[in-house]
Amino acid sequence: MPTNDSLPASPETSTQWSPFRGPLKSIEPWNFQVLTALMFLITTLSIIENFIVIVVTFKFKQLRQPLNYIIVNLSVADFLVSIIGGTISIATNSRGYFYLGPWACVLEGFAVTFFGIVALWSLSILAFERYVVICRPLGNLRLRGKHSAIGILFVWVFSFIWTIPPTMGWSSYTTSKIGTTCEPNWYSGNLEDHTYIITFLLTCFVLPLMLIFVSYGKLMRKLRKVSDTQNRLGSSRKPEKEVTRMVVIMILAFLICWTPYAAFSILVTAHPTIELDPRLSAIPAFFAKTASMYNPIIYVFMNKQFRRCLLQLFHCNDIEPKESNNPTSERVVLNRTNHGGEMQAIAAHIASNNGNRMTEEEQSSCNSFAQLPLSENKVCPM
Repeated sequence: MPTNDSLPASPETSTQWSPFRGPLKSIEPWNFQVLTALMFLITTLSIIENFIVIVVTFKFKQLRQPLNYIIVNLSVADFLVSIIGGTISIATNSRGYFYLGPWACVLEGFAVTFFGIVALWSLSILAFERYVVICRPLGNLRLRGKHSAIGILFVWVFSFIWTIPPTMGWSSYTTSKIGTTCEPNWYSGNLEDHTYIITFLLTCFVLPLMLIFVSYGKLMRKLRKVSDTQNRLGSSRKPEKEVTRMVVIMILAFLICWTPYAAFSILVTAHPTIELDPRLSAIPAFFAKTASMYNPIIYVFMNKQFRRCLLQLFHCNDIEPKESNNPTSERVVLNRTNHGGEMQAIAAHIASNNGNRMTEEEQSSCNSFAQLPLSENKVCPM
């Protein structure tokens, strides 16, 4: 396994500064203390949140459904990022330099990059699967566990293919300018390193980002058509409102976490000799690491079904469904929500809007079905 051979030049002297021997003298100790505190907060919250997601999914059978497999995979990747990358970052920032040595630098660089790309591609596969469930581009093909398993296998294999080369000689993992974290070698001026960085950015940032935008864009167009149909039928509920809010939050969180890191990587790769304040160069990596803390909140805790399972886990009480004026329709909603989640319930509603013409009574029944809250389900542990 190659070690870090490219040591950044010291900003205060013409000699080489080794991040494995001591901190930069130009940076005051309080800067590292702030970074240590921030990384401790992010790492602790990420470990707790993602561990809760894994435990609750394991305990409640109805959460173990194809769409949720990807979410659990996302939590596993974020959990591993925090356990390995977060703890090493806390330790090195507390000392102000990478005192653990070159081998730990390669370990952190690979682990953070690998699990980070697994999480990033999990978001893309999740967006694509939601598009498949809602828009039905493959006809009546139903999303099953094997399809999600294939998606998860693809994510891990694909991410490994594009993060292992630096440990085998195609580019390398090196310390950042501040000397307390490790990452792909953006700073090299070699053509060979440039080819890896460009390929890495295209396959591990641009491609998943395009998949997210296309999938959610088509999903929103579908929901908008359903909303127009409901308005013509006299229904006041617009199914795209809640989903629109979620999609906007998901895309914004993705861009906030990963765009600074990608932009910084492109800038440094295009201008390897550019002089940047080491503290400024640490900010993009910091934003990328916050993704492990945001993802559980956005993709899990904002999910109604998961929240009800979480409440039951901690309060140990059954959540009974509210009474409805249409018991038959409610039973249908409960059944679909328990076995397919909220996305499956929305998909079922869309299918009902795309069916044949209904009588006035059938239309009324459909409207009452659409207005039932998706979270009115009783969640029971195994």
